[in-house]
Order: sequence, then C-alpha cells, then structure tokens
Amino acid sequence: MKILTTQVLLFLRNKPDRQNFVLLLKFLLVLVIIVSVFSFIFHLLMLQEGRSFSVITGLYWTLTVMSTLGFGDITFDSDMGRFFSMFVLLSGMLFLLILFPFTFINFFYSPWMKAQEQSKVPWNLPEGTKGHVLLTSYGPVTEALVKKLKRFNYSYVILVPTLSEGLELSQIGLQVMLGPLEDPETYQKARVADAALVATTESDVVNTNVAFTVRGINKDVPIIATCNAEASIDILKLAGANHVLQLGEVMGIYLSRRASVGGAKAHPIGRFGDLLISEALVAGSSLVGKMLKDTKLRQEIGVSVVGVWERGRYFAAQPETRISENTVLVLAGSVDQIKIYNETYQTQQNNKAPILIIGGGRVGRATGKALGGRNIDYRIVEKERERIKNYEKTILGDAAELEVLKEAGIEQTPCVMITSHDDDVNVYLTIYCRQLRPDVQIISRCTLERNLTTLHRAGADFVMSYASIGANMMLNLLQRSDVLMVAEGLDLIKVKVPLELVGKTIKETEIRKETGCTIIGIKKEGKMRINPEPEMEIPEASEIILIGTVASENRFFEIYGSKQT
Repeated sequence: MKILTTQVLLFLRNKPDRQNFVLLLKFLLVLVIIVSVFSFIFHLLMLQEGRSFSVITGLYWTLTVMSTLGFGDITFDSDMGRFFSMFVLLSGMLFLLILFPFTFINFFYSPWMKAQEQSKVPWNLPEGTKGHVLLTSYGPVTEALVKKLKRFNYSYVILVPTLSEGLELSQIGLQVMLGPLEDPETYQKARVADAALVATTESDVVNTNVAFTVRGINKDVPIIATCNAEASIDILKLAGANHVLQLGEVMGIYLSRRASVGGAKAHPIGRFGDLLISEALVAGSSLVGKMLKDTKLRQEIGVSVVGVWERGRYFAAQPETRISENTVLVLAGSVDQIKIYNETYQTQQNNKAPILIIGGGRVGRATGKALGGRNIDYRIVEKERERIKNYEKTILGDAAELEVLKEAGIEQTPCVMITSHDDDVNVYLTIYCRQLRPDVQIISRCTLERNLTTLHRAGADFVMSYASIGANMMLNLLQRSDVLMVAEGLDLIKVKVPLELVGKTIKETEIRKETGCTIIGIKKEGKMRINPEPEMEIPEASEIILIGTVASENRFFEIYGSKQT
C-alpha cells in the first residue's frame, strides 16, 4: 500500500501528468454521457414498438452493441430502431475500440509506468537517514568502494543526473537518487547535513563544483575528491575538499614498491597507532630459500611475519612457509623494528639495467618518478608522442613490436611494469612479455577488480587494482578506528577481546589456525603491546589487533560473534 501511495504521488506530482489525468477523466465522463443518452433513446424507441425494458437492460444493450459483441437477444423491429443500432455500433467502434485505448495508454498507462520507474529512483532520501556516504558517479573506483561499504554496513547513495542512468543502476541492486550534481537542493534532499562522507570521482571541474556546492550547505561533512591534474589540488581544497586523491600518482608509488631489483627493503603500507605494517621484497637477500621458522626474525629483530604474497595471492604465515625470490613478506612491528630489519637485510641493487615501464600516461610517469626517487633507472615505452614528457627516459613506439621492446631493454631488464589503463591491452602485453622473458618480474596495473585473476593467469607476478587502491583510501579516510585496509584484500582490524579468549594465551587460542587471522597487537588502557609473545595471556577489557584477508576476518566473526567497536 505504501508503494502504491508513493507511485500515485509521483504520478500526480508533475503538472503534465496531472493534466493528462484530467483529460482522461473528461473523456470517461463524455463516454458515460454517451452511453446514458443511447440507453435513454433505446427505451424511447422500444416504447414506440410497444415494448418496455428495465434501465439495466438498456445499459446492457447499449454496451453490447458499442463493444461490437452484439448478442442479438434484443433487437429492433422498425427501420428507425435498426438505423439507431447501426449508429450506436459505429459510435462504439470509434469511442471504445479506437479513442478509449489511445486515450488510456497515452494519458494514464504510460504516465503510470513512468511513475513506477521514478519510484525506483527517488528524488530525496527518507527523513532520519544519517551516517551515509554520498557518491557522485558510478565507475571502477566507486564500484569497488560500494562493495567495501556494504561489507562494513555503511549505507550509501549514488547521485544520478538522469532517470535512465538511475534505472540502469537500480536494476543491478544499487541505491540511487535522482538530482543534478550542480544543484544545492540535490544535496539537501540527500541529507548531506547528516552524511558521513561525500566522495566525488568525476572530472576535476565537476569535482570542484560538487565540493563548493556541498561546502556551501554543510561546513563539517568530510569531502573526498579525486583529481587528474596537479594544478587542481589547490583548487579543490579551496572549494572545500578535505582530501584530494591523485590516484594515478598513488598507483605509481604502489607499483614502484613492488619492483624487484635486488636491494631487498621493507616499505610501509599501513599504520595503526605505533604499529607499522610493511611489505618487504626479499630477492637477493639471505632470507631466500629459508623457511620462516629458520629466519628467527621475531627473536632477533622483533618483527613478526604475518603473511606472504606469492604471485598476487596472500597466505597467512606458517612456520614451514618457504621464502622464494618472488616472495613478498608482510611484516608487523614498531618503527624501530622495521628500521633494524632494513639495516640487517637490505642489499645493494644487483641488476643495473633499467626497469621497463610500458605506458607513458599518468600512472606510467608517476611510476618512473617514484623509481627515480629510489635511484633506480627506468625506461618508458609510449606510442603517443604528445604524452612524452622526458625524451631521455622514453622510447617512442608500440610495445607490441619486438624491436621497440628490445630497444627499451626487454632482454636485460629485471622487471617489466605494464601501466596502460586498458585491461585488455595489459593482458595481451603480459602474455607477450612473459613469452619473451620467462624469468622477468612482471607487474601490471588493472582498472577493474574482476580482471585481477585474469592478469595473474596471463603471467603477472603482481597486479595492482586502480579501483581497489582508490576504494581502500576512501574507506580509510572515513576515519574508522577499527579497520585499516593495508593492501589488496588485506585488512588490519581492532576488536574488543571476546569473552572466550580472556585469560587464554595467544598460543592456546589457535586463532591463526582456526581463522587465518594473526594477532599482532594487544591494547589495554591506551598502551599497545606490539607483536606479543605466543605465551602472553590476553587480558580482560583489552583490544586485540588482527591482520587477515576478508575471508579470514569473516571466519573470525563467525566464530566469536559480531564486531564491537
């Protein structure tokens, strides 16, 4: 009943729809008058023939003749009566078979169906809506963000400028609201005053307009905006954005950290108070070939190996896990402990050949800049001359041509980075480079999350998702105190210690064995114990810091109940 009322209100809200509805009522009124007049004349003619019928019979005869049913049970004997019957028949064909369907469809059925569609794409949010996230578009980044928001029970709404776009998104189960992005009324109807976050991922110009419009309505709501041009950063901040994300540059930094050229070193990827999470390449270090239990990293340095990455897949660390040249260790420790690790295991670069970057767009150039910051030489292959900013470091040509790759150093390079924004091209180039150099490290970027596994199957050692990096950063900027997304599919979470674990030692809990999560910190009364010993008892009224994948986190909460913050 509530849905029907909403649809009726939507139907009658627009002036054209109201006018159409009035026209339909007028037509029906004319039709009722015609039927009544015909019924009256029927009685007069029958009286002239010496016959009398009831009012209901008169209506019955009129409707059967007008609708062309003509049962023939009541007929006239006179020519006047038969002429009248033909006139009623022709009038019925005109009014009931032609004008009535046309009027009904155009003035009622079509507007009603339109009203039903509009009810799926509302113009405002219900009163009492609060703590939600407003998104200004639906693309790769916001698609990944919506998945993560659902996972953490955040409500959201995507603002759409057209009904067709809203219906398309609504059909795939997304929450949408209709309204132009440049209209302040749109954000008022979207309850921006009670929103937890506004995230805008349109062009720099549109993002500036959105930030300025929202800030004029609400001075406090956090606004996150993406930007392409470096010059837009200050403009967006002046417009009111709290955080401006240059995802291309961030992607370049992430890709550069994965490059293996010897020189094993731990790079920070996340921080939880005093606890630092780092990824460490081990190629060329003395750790290669050892099992984790033989490294004695906890005993000698104090860091914990909480997991390992192998060809893009994360595994919880086990004592028998063997370290290979392509292994990336996920370390947990304090700043000083990570520093000691680097002093102990960092090695000098053993391959001086330039790293090969395929694609000279924003991500490719940012990757080269980040590598230059590490004093690592590189060459960029780019086929569009207007994209080239540094001719000394760039080879002009198509990376699909063998001669171009040879000129760029494919035969000597220790690492190939594929940074095109087209996932199909990246799959093609990954297969091609893997065929040319089976031993080379291949790192690829992907735009859509669903192509991660495809690129790994194509031969990439690491794949970084542009969408996931952006979504992770936005979720972390929601200022959650209990979750930190540190890498692709890897989370750091803080929970109140479940009653079942109070008083038990970490070893007795067997959390890693049962869930895949690892306890890397215990916090009580504001003090953090980093990498507690397995024999340490978990105190009452404390918080435990866990690291694990989405699946392992879900297993933890299935066993120990819902998350408490």
